Amino acid sequence: MKKYILLPVLLISTFIYAQIPEDALRYSYFPQNGTARNLAIGGAMGSLGGDINAIFVNPAGLGNYKTGEFVFTPGFFMNNNKSNFRETQNKNKKNNIGLGPIGFVYGFANRYNNKSSQAISLALTQTANYNNSVQYNGLNNFSSYTERWAEQVAKSNLSLDDALNNPVFAYGAAPALDTYLVDTFRINGAVQVRGLPEDILDAGQALRQQNTIDTKGAQYELALGYAVNKNDKFQFGFSVGIPIMNYTSTTTFKENDTSSNNLNGFDSFTYTDDYTTRGAGINAKLGLIFKPTEHIRLGLAVHTPTYMVSLKDKRTSSIVANTEDYGGSLQASSLKFTNDQPGESKYSMLTPWKVMVSGSYVFREIENVRKQKGFITADIEFVNHKSSNFYSANETPTADEKLYYKSLNNVIKDQYKGNFNFRVGGELKFNTIMTRLGFAYYTNPYKDTEIKASRMLLSGGLGYRHKGFFIDLTYVHSINKDVSFPYRLEDRANTFATINDQRGNIIASVGFKF
Repeated sequence: MKKYILLPVLLISTFIYAQIPEDALRYSYFPQNGTARNLAIGGAMGSLGGDINAIFVNPAGLGNYKTGEFVFTPGFFMNNNKSNFRETQNKNKKNNIGLGPIGFVYGFANRYNNKSSQAISLALTQTANYNNSVQYNGLNNFSSYTERWAEQVAKSNLSLDDALNNPVFAYGAAPALDTYLVDTFRINGAVQVRGLPEDILDAGQALRQQNTIDTKGAQYELALGYAVNKNDKFQFGFSVGIPIMNYTSTTTFKENDTSSNNLNGFDSFTYTDDYTTRGAGINAKLGLIFKPTEHIRLGLAVHTPTYMVSLKDKRTSSIVANTEDYGGSLQASSLKFTNDQPGESKYSMLTPWKVMVSGSYVFREIENVRKQKGFITADIEFVNHKSSNFYSANETPTADEKLYYKSLNNVIKDQYKGNFNFRVGGELKFNTIMTRLGFAYYTNPYKDTEIKASRMLLSGGLGYRHKGFFIDLTYVHSINKDVSFPYRLEDRANTFATINDQRGNIIASVGFKF
């Protein structure tokens, strides 16, 4: 376990502003979505084009169009989650519906040179699907969740009465004080703020901890793109995107005494945290494709950081505790400390920039187009996760806000790094039928080598095209490794769960040319 140093202002202010370092990855670390054809070849279409998903990857690929096309892409996700927390294995499942690109492309050739053309496109896609449920539990003889709240109160140098009346602590520490989960004790002549479960840990016993994270919602992007094709040799394109965030999470953390002593001052508590994020932003993508020969395609694309102009969080939390002979059974909600209003924060964010280089080799049968033909293609993408930044959305942010966001951004730079993503795939065409295979690998965005995180996708699919109508069907099997911190402490090492999520994704794209 690694000790993650979080500045005191970050540990405290998180409960006002709600943003945490993990939020940076929520906006940037997810596999590329696309049409069924695009996903069947691993998402590697940066140098190919001829697919509406080019507007979200390399808009120069829209330049392949010389006619119109409409596409609709529904999908179905099957999540199978496995986790390991404190050497305890857990499993759970969650299925949901997804959405790939839907929209149109309209291309038109130059009346004086049919090898040159232009194209415009309008499309909507789901860039990230958050519908999932992760649960893990295990025995912890190392730390308690209540230490998080005790740290916050102790470092504030406030009295307990002042802490109870300070909105900084409304979403955790204040309810913990109100239910006597956290209190002051005189130890060796000094007054200390402690969580009641710490006495159980000091006695060499373990706590049973369980964390359930239910998430809903998605991130969408609406994009408008334009591309120019010069003599079927050079293609240039750009797109402007409007990302739309809709995210909801309910985290339920439970901690129980595993001893048979019902007079040691602690039996159990359940902490529930309800959190939503809504907002929108803007970004741009620039790209080019060069065809040095009939068979070779080379692509380059740059994605600017997404500027999430206006994000709004809402949050409520509650604690139900049984402290046996110390305080009995009590409960408290954050609403008690916020005049019955959910906590709100407004902020802005910059996501990481991306650069992608691509290459393809196209097989052709010139004399008889009925003979099979196809291609192989690959993308290499770099994403600079540590460049994510949060900012206050207030016109005149307070000194505390400025210090908080500076601390948060420093933690992001310290915790994350830039990473490379690789995608490769191919297609074979047999008259009107096409077969496809693909592979993608997204590398670890964490600096700490102890944290193992990656995403690997294996895909395959079939396609049918005839007289302007087409339908594609794809299955993608993704193997995702990540970590989950149930809580973070400043003064000792943090424990985390390893998450192994295997997701099956069935995607269908239906379209027609006009």
